[in-house]
Amino acid sequence: MTVGEKIKQVRKEKGLQQKAVALEIGLDQSNYNKIENGRREPSVEVLQKLSVIFGVTVDDLLNPDNNQPSPVTVEDKTVTEKIRLIEQLEDEDKNVIYKMLDTMLTKKKFQDFFQQNIATK
Repeated sequence: MTVGEKIKQVRKEKGLQQKAVALEIGLDQSNYNKIENGRREPSVEVLQKLSVIFGVTVDDLLNPDNNQPSPVTVEDKTVTEKIRLIEQLEDEDKNVIYKMLDTMLTKKKFQDFFQQNIATK
C-alpha cells in the first residue's frame, strides 16, 4: 500500500469527503486528489495536518504496511566486523563513538588505578 492509498483509506474510514479534507489542509481538491492517487507526494506540513484531522500519527500515514526496519545487531559480530561497521558511519557519528570509547577507557583506567593504589591501603 502506498502513502496515498493509506491517506485515502483513512479518509474514507473517517467518513470524510476529499473536498472537505483538501479545504481543511489548505489544498485545492485536484492537488489533494493527486496525493491520494500517488501522482504527488505530500509535504511534511500536509502530513502533519492530515494526521491531526484523521487522529493518527504521521508514521501511520508514512508507514502504511507497518513495516519496521529490522534492527542492526552487532553482539554476534566479531570485533573486526564491528570496526568495519563503525567505519561505514558518517565522520561525525564515528567521532561520537570514538569519544565515548575514550571516556569509557579513561574511566576504566582510573578505576583500575584506584583499586590497585588507593583502595588496598
